[in-house]
Amino acid sequence: MPITGPEEEAKTVIEVAKLMLIAARTAPKGRGIDDIETMILTGKEKDAVAKQMYKISKAPDDHWTRDAKNVEKCTALVLIGLKGPKPLGTNCGACGYETCAKMLKEGRKQGLFFAGPTCIIKALDMGIALGSAVKTAQIHNVDNRIFFRAGVGAYQMKLMPDSTIIIGIPLAATGKSPFFDR
Repeated sequence: MPITGPEEEAKTVIEVAKLMLIAARTAPKGRGIDDIETMILTGKEKDAVAKQMYKISKAPDDHWTRDAKNVEKCTALVLIGLKGPKPLGTNCGACGYETCAKMLKEGRKQGLFFAGPTCIIKALDMGIALGSAVKTAQIHNVDNRIFFRAGVGAYQMKLMPDSTIIIGIPLAATGKSPFFDR
């Protein structure tokens, strides 16, 4: 039975996206506490994030529009979110507060795109999870790129309501990566 390219390639991209979720989940976490959320979007749900990115756009040729077009072109969008409000209790001060207790007492404030402050160790955990996920895509030759703007679109849509930061990773399997040399 012949297996045709484009349809099977799209299925494989989604399988790799699932492997990326595992890579993010099993990435090392500070004190072993896992506050990472993951999600895969395809089809209409993925395109809804692109539409939200267009709404944020200020001009038809800005970076928001460029990245929204890339999200529309991709097969799947992996989202990695961080439940940032719970610090680890290290009192390192990198969040801008003297102690974790003071950070919690001040509460969350909505910034331009995300809510903060965020525990730096949790932010590092998210960075390691993102690196593990894109490494997995790269190992399987799936084009990808980390998109801050796709995460903002997903955050504004409240796709991961417990996450205070979300980052998107669009995935594609094409003859030339749509995410670089744009």
